[in-house]
Amino acid sequence: MSQATTPLLTGRDITAGYAAVPVVRGVSVDVVPGEVTLVIGPNGAGKSTLIKALNGELRLMAGSVHLAGEDISRLSEDLRAARGLGYVPQSRDVFPTLTVTENLEMGGYRLPPAETAARIAEIFARFPQLAALRRRTAATLSGGERKLLAIARALVARPTALMLDEPTANLAPAVARQVLTEIVAGLAGAGGAILLIEQRIQLALDVASRVHVLVDGTPRFTGTAAGFRALPDMGAVFFARGRPELAREAQEGAT
Repeated sequence: MSQATTPLLTGRDITAGYAAVPVVRGVSVDVVPGEVTLVIGPNGAGKSTLIKALNGELRLMAGSVHLAGEDISRLSEDLRAARGLGYVPQSRDVFPTLTVTENLEMGGYRLPPAETAARIAEIFARFPQLAALRRRTAATLSGGERKLLAIARALVARPTALMLDEPTANLAPAVARQVLTEIVAGLAGAGGAILLIEQRIQLALDVASRVHVLVDGTPRFTGTAAGFRALPDMGAVFFARGRPELAREAQEGAT
């Protein structure tokens, strides 16, 4: 776990949704350099809505988003990316007809060409598996290779904080473990501030430092991964309704 305590990315009391209907209400998250902050919850809990609100894809109904101390709540998605907020969506995360190299070049579209080329060289040195595939089109890659490419493409722009929306979706268990324990944990180990939405909870807990549980769009648990594991009944946090004592118990277990 990182020794840093100051969050790089923060969302405070976020309420967001579609049209005039909120999907998440009053959600706060902190993402610290050197750590993986994990957001989990049942299907339909609002996890992807939260990440889209942080990213600027959805307008905030209430609350705020700060990156490196700057309020980016009213900035567009593109301007948030320019400030250093990276995002890898669950689907449509690569350009299937482009080669691996061309996908990475798209990740550096804001950078001068020489800087983009240098960043791609660094990416290939960091991920030799991608270097060997540089001339292959993304459509011909395996699921794990495509996800690695999607993450690498986001890294070309040197994001200070990176958000990953279910990076192991539709991957085989062994490949999912590799993505989380090698790639995601490796990014945090190198000092990255990582926000991870993930359905493979047990695998994700192995790499997470902090955990947020959303149920019906509202926070049910906020604390450390160790605190979450220590709960007498983790499943009850997801499925019990109208049980405020669970929230109190969860907070006590997180400290």
